[in-house]
Amino acid sequence: MTSTIGMKRRVSASIAILLLCVSALSNSLASPQLPNPKLVFTGIQNYVANGQHWVRYNLRVVNFAAYPNSMFVPAPNLPPCGSNTKASRTWVDIYDASNGKRLYGFCALGAPQDLTKLWFAVGQGQPPPAFVYIVLTDRRSNSTYKSNRVSTQLP
Repeated sequence: MTSTIGMKRRVSASIAILLLCVSALSNSLASPQLPNPKLVFTGIQNYVANGQHWVRYNLRVVNFAAYPNSMFVPAPNLPPCGSNTKASRTWVDIYDASNGKRLYGFCALGAPQDLTKLWFAVGQGQPPPAFVYIVLTDRRSNSTYKSNRVSTQLP
């Protein structure tokens, strides 16, 4: 009887140790916590498209290197972006900070460096939103990363 009780205690202790090891291992294998994007406004660019005059507001994520290349690979197994069936795993959306309205988005970025060439446009003569922010959406992990707000006003 004593040996049965001792055996049960050893088995219970072994199971507890095993569960702790599994928990520690799964935590160490989990994706590293990524930072939120650090967004800056880099200037404007006037252009004409389809006979319309536009002002492009250029944005840059200064900590783009913190994001792994794997976030920007084509993901044909995830829902398409319009007719693009090879849209990237991570999409980027630009929002008006005053009302949360989506202004523009990118669904086919190929590398973290592409986060340095983001933009949205408004018709020439139209006021831009005073502040904007972006959201990176990793569609595979269902993770989102929201940037700081940046002013679109020229110094």
